[in-house]
Amino acid sequence: VGIEGCYTTVHEFILVGFTDNPWLQVVLFMVFLIIYTVTLLGNLGMIVLIKIDPQLHTPMYFFLSHLSFCDLCYSSAIAPKMLLNFLRENKAISFAGCAAQSYVFGSFLDAECFLLAAMAYDRCVAICKPLLYNITMSRMLCVSLVAGAYAIGLVDSLVHTYFTFQLSFCSSNVINHFFCDIPALLALSCSDTWLNERLLFITVSLVEMSTTLSILVSYLYILLTIIQTRSAEGKQKAFSTCASHLLCITIFHGTLLFMYTRPSSSYSLDTDKMASVFYTVVIPMLNPLIYSLRNKDVKNALGRVMSRNYFSSSLH
Repeated sequence: VGIEGCYTTVHEFILVGFTDNPWLQVVLFMVFLIIYTVTLLGNLGMIVLIKIDPQLHTPMYFFLSHLSFCDLCYSSAIAPKMLLNFLRENKAISFAGCAAQSYVFGSFLDAECFLLAAMAYDRCVAICKPLLYNITMSRMLCVSLVAGAYAIGLVDSLVHTYFTFQLSFCSSNVINHFFCDIPALLALSCSDTWLNERLLFITVSLVEMSTTLSILVSYLYILLTIIQTRSAEGKQKAFSTCASHLLCITIFHGTLLFMYTRPSSSYSLDTDKMASVFYTVVIPMLNPLIYSLRNKDVKNALGRVMSRNYFSSSLH
């Protein structure tokens, strides 16, 4: 890579991580190991449970299973490498490995944005037009929404990954982050990143505006329907469900907007590193709890599966 007389080719990057303190590294390793273990168990368990229980073969749980899959994929693109770096001195990641990590992470992060919007629309139809729910949320529509979410994520991430890794990194290969995040790479590059920054801002803004607007409109219809409901218990339950969903959506979309819609000149390394923890590590762990484990249908399905396994083992 050559630019302004500098002809150094970068073959790998160094991920600084969170701290150089050995004792604190051990503490953080244990904390993030627990979080990642819960993420794996929660999301894998949700996917398997929805797959094997016929009563969960509905549009809502179809979307939930793919949400869990996205959480599992993009957290697994980050967490194993992060955990490994807590335990070793060499925190290098190859150029190709960095590109792959960035691509996988971006693909499933984008897909999750559209899945959250699809889930909000599904709940809107279920609450506002329950008699037309099965007709409106047909199998073909659900598959099309999920396929579209993945397609947009894969293409969008490919564009950003390609243009980012065409840049020159001749002054330093040390990334002050715990993964190969595109804003951190743009701040590190010695090339002109104006086009990359504008492209990132435009695409993230489009994704955020379209999905957030869809979610807000869906929830507006839901709230209007709830207000017209006479049952106080029904209102309280529905408001509680909406509040949980909106809380997770706010954290998810808020951190994404904070991270990806600013120029690299305003990139605050340590602050943004902490913000990244929410959507790379914490949210994938919380989603099974917020969207599923508080749901009576999921609890009943889990009880049925455990009862069948217990009964089967007792017969043997």
